[in-house]
Parts: sequence; structure tokens; C-alpha cells
Amino acid sequence: MRFLKRLLGTIALLVLLVIAAAYLLPRNVQISRTITIDAPPAKVFALVNTLKEGEKWSPWLGLDPDARLAYSGPASGVGNRLDWRSEHPNVGSGMQIITESVPDSRVATDLDFGEMGKAKAAFVLKPAGTGTLITWSLQTDLGLNPLARWAGLMMDRWVGTDYERGLVSLKKLAEQQ
Repeated sequence: MRFLKRLLGTIALLVLLVIAAAYLLPRNVQISRTITIDAPPAKVFALVNTLKEGEKWSPWLGLDPDARLAYSGPASGVGNRLDWRSEHPNVGSGMQIITESVPDSRVATDLDFGEMGKAKAAFVLKPAGTGTLITWSLQTDLGLNPLARWAGLMMDRWVGTDYERGLVSLKKLAEQQ
């Protein structure tokens, strides 16, 4: 019986240490990826300034052909909104809305993943010779949830890889048109 008490005490202590250590981890996560596209900023901007165009290059929307997508608001720019629902674990459900649109240079969005949290994303476009240097970034606050803080350590790998795939698809699309 004494052994069992010590074992349970040790497990409880380890759990408390893991939880306490989570609060030493960053609360805010920032991810970004950049690519150069051989197309002028106006052409690239047109592909990121409307969420409907994302169906052609998004690393997530192509994962589930049965995902339910609903667009609302203006066709492009501030207020353009996408609501999606999917049973696919890598797609999930949520909402994205364009909150800032500066022609040929910047598009910012707010994302709401429901229970998974909220985030802000942005596309920053800069002329690069005859092409465009585009940076796709994401910022999220993981809050006080210790599990989210531990998961935050992997977000750059998880989301960053998806961003890289998405930017390659965006590049291909922009350069073909």
C-alpha cells in the first residue's frame, strides 16, 4: 500500500510540474512563410483579397471535397467572409473574414476556429523585380490552457508546413494565369 501511495504521489507531482511548466511557455504564437511569385503584386493580390479564390490554392480546402463552404459579404476586400464546416480533422469548422485590404500590398483576416480558438492572419505583398514577395503570417493567443501552450510548441511545424504548401499552390496558380 505504501508503494502505491508513493507512486500516485509521484505521478501527481509530475502532472503538476508539466502543468506549471506550461506557463513558462509562450502564450502568443507567430508563424510566417515567404515565397517569391513570378507575377505582379496586382495579380497575386487578386488571389488573396477574396476568400473564394482560396478554394483554388488553400492547403486545407482541398482536403475535404465534402466540406460545406458559405461565402458572404462583398465579393472581395473588407467584409468578405467564409464559413466552413467539415468532419475532416485537419479542416474542422470555422470562420474567416477579411478585416483589412490595402490594394496590391496587404490583406489581413480574423479567424475563428470555435473551441480551437481565434487567430489573425495576413498576406503582405512586396514588389520583387517583376514579381511579388509574399509573406503569409498567423498570430494566435493560446491563453491560459496548459495543453494549448504545449501544442503551441508544434504549431510552427504543423501550420508552417501547410503555409508552405499553400504558397507553392498560390505561386503555381498566379504564374499560370
